[in-house]
Amino acid sequence: MKMVITKDILEELLAKAKASPRLRCNLDLRNSPDDKSQRMLNALEPETIMPIHRHKDTSETCVCIRGHFEEYFYDEDGNLTDTIDMVPGGIVLNIEAGQWHSLRSLESGTVLLEAKDGAYQPLEEDEIMEVPTK
Repeated sequence: MKMVITKDILEELLAKAKASPRLRCNLDLRNSPDDKSQRMLNALEPETIMPIHRHKDTSETCVCIRGHFEEYFYDEDGNLTDTIDMVPGGIVLNIEAGQWHSLRSLESGTVLLEAKDGAYQPLEEDEIMEVPTK
């Protein structure tokens, strides 16, 4: 089945993100839950909290479709090591498996495309980094 992501679909996704307590909402682009890959649009508002995390068994590919966000990379001690600015028409970012990362939406109405290997698996405890606040 063909799916065309229209402006109306993006607007509906963004409205759901704004109404969500987490201030984000996903649109699953898989053909079925049995797909061997993950593909989704992720709508984010600037106040959403995205913990530092990693995916032990899969890389992750990100593209900014709309809005503006920054992707952050961390070492094993939680030190920020790199920041990548993501805008529409900019770069395609591939995050290697095991790399600690997070992101922050810098503009209301931000939407990104994410793709990962394998069926969806919730993050495990050792895939979320707890960083003490100062």
